[in-house]
Amino acid sequence: MKNFKELRIWQKGMDIAVNCFKIVKDFPQQEKFGLALQITKSGVSIPSNIAEGSSRSSQKDYSRFVEISLGSAYELETQLLIAQKTGFGDQPLIQETLVELSDEEKMLLGFLRKLDT
Repeated sequence: MKNFKELRIWQKGMDIAVNCFKIVKDFPQQEKFGLALQITKSGVSIPSNIAEGSSRSSQKDYSRFVEISLGSAYELETQLLIAQKTGFGDQPLIQETLVELSDEEKMLLGFLRKLDT
């Protein structure tokens, strides 16, 4: 398949993943293994599954990994909204990341449609 590093969805996913680590850096200590860990795992999962899917030999397999990335994006969106409502983390960066995440979700949906045709 394609070189995943050339895909805009992977590049944006990487930016989102890096933001996740910045967001949780100043979380309360009691959240380091709770919400903070969930946020970083979901963020890392987005570009990781795009990369793994690109190694698959069929469009159907690739599509499944992109679906997993999309699920991780929705999961991350929920977790960031929780962080926003609780006041944890860098609030302006959370807002910026939510905007980027919305774009990523749209791009993942479009990429899925392309793979499924």
